[in-house]
Amino acid sequence: MLGILICSPLTKISSPLTKISSLLTKINSLLTKKPHLRKLKILLVIPSFIRNFAISLRNNVILIEKHIVLEDIDPVVFYGTGNAHLQMMRALYPKLRIVARDNVIRILGDEEQMAAFEESAEKMRQHVLRFNSLKEEDILDIIKGHRTKDEVPEGVVCYSMSGRSIKARSENQQKLIDAYEQNDMVFAVGPAGTGKTYLSIALAVKALKDKTAKKIILSRPAVEAGEKLGFLPGDMKDKIDPYLQPLYDALEDMLPQVKLQDMMEKHVIQIAPLAFMRGRTLSDAVVILDEAQNTTPQQIRMFLTRMGWNTKMIITGDMTQIDLPREQKSGLVEALRILKDIEGIGVVELDRKDIVRHKLVTRIVNAYERFDKEKQNKDNNESINKD
Repeated sequence: MLGILICSPLTKISSPLTKISSLLTKINSLLTKKPHLRKLKILLVIPSFIRNFAISLRNNVILIEKHIVLEDIDPVVFYGTGNAHLQMMRALYPKLRIVARDNVIRILGDEEQMAAFEESAEKMRQHVLRFNSLKEEDILDIIKGHRTKDEVPEGVVCYSMSGRSIKARSENQQKLIDAYEQNDMVFAVGPAGTGKTYLSIALAVKALKDKTAKKIILSRPAVEAGEKLGFLPGDMKDKIDPYLQPLYDALEDMLPQVKLQDMMEKHVIQIAPLAFMRGRTLSDAVVILDEAQNTTPQQIRMFLTRMGWNTKMIITGDMTQIDLPREQKSGLVEALRILKDIEGIGVVELDRKDIVRHKLVTRIVNAYERFDKEKQNKDNNESINKD
């Protein structure tokens, strides 16, 4: 006799792992009573519906192999530079054989240690998903059952790829976050550098990670800032990408490059010019319209009526940077006047005190505001003198 073939009559109705464990206990007992059978090869046939799971016998000891898939995170962050985190995990779980490839971790060894490692690995994955980072002290805290240092701060929307917390940096930015939580549609209006777009995208990324939204849809009108670019080479994507680059920049700061590319290919994150929105119903999503001051009344009306079930919309704009022709009215100005008292719509006005860019930006905004007021007063005086 060359070996023993054991077919396990498992069904989907009963618990497969319980039956396997019971079966292996019987095999183990048999090998103990009859040592001469240990030389034989034992093959356990398990139905195909048990995935990411395998069991073997080594030196009369039951060993379990399981696969852990690292979903929604960058495996490089989890494994650490030069697989430093992975080496640390191997040292902390010496009874396990841990092998990683791409986003799949294979573990083989004692059932009890494997269960402990699987629980810790899931907590580490959740940590990376939330904070976009994983430090050695975090691994030790998680394995010991302690809270990590990053879990203490409150009011954080999400974390950048560098591990920096993204949160409100001013009173009006906090009003934007509160308005988003309390309303399904929010208008955020303010000068350049007040964090309107960046904070809005952070709220959308948080919703995606928390699974309160299934997709993010970002849009802006394709309007040049005071100059005609003429013909742009390439296909449609190449032509519209320059207008949408600020949205890409914000996303790349909050999501791993590989994961962002995957989400865009699967249309979980969609970036499109405003002209492509007509006829769509946007459901189960966070939808952001950036640079809304450059929409026409017809465009913004079309956009606002795309709203579907379980959807939140954020519309951002800067009234001082309207790039439409002089004779064309801004759709954002008109929308704010028409919708200001509608229930379920929040309006947040940010000002120069909320600017979070270089300190010179605040001075530049202040200087231009003074210039605009002086020019307006001068025009008013000239009009009175003519009359």
